Amino acid sequence: MSDAEVSLPPLPEDGLIARMGISIMTVTPDSATGTMPVEGNTQPYGLLHGGASAVLAESLASLAAAAHAGPDGIAVGVDLNMTHVRGARHGIVTGVATAIHRGRTVAAYSIEITDESGATVSVGRLTCAIRPRHAT
Repeated sequence: MSDAEVSLPPLPEDGLIARMGISIMTVTPDSATGTMPVEGNTQPYGLLHGGASAVLAESLASLAAAAHAGPDGIAVGVDLNMTHVRGARHGIVTGVATAIHRGRTVAAYSIEITDESGATVSVGRLTCAIRPRHAT
């Protein structure tokens, strides 16, 4: 599959990506970029919730892995880890997932989430299993 931007099936309007306010900007098999508001995704101290960062990270990397899998495959996340290095209290955060490895059965992506000033908020890694799509 080419590394050009791909067209994915529409995302569910009532799914987690929509509920979190995530906007997907670009998706290719090599990378995916998106944004998410801090507002509405905070923990009790007013900081961006670590779980919200994980949702952004896994969403972006999973979409890139799905693009890598192509129309005859699916990508299923099997391992996600996140390190939160700086708090964010307002504005928009941007996530960029970048391929580490794109194989026949496994794809791995590193993800960096930054605030509006470009400072790193969280970093993570997602490993996806690549499986054939089976008709149901």
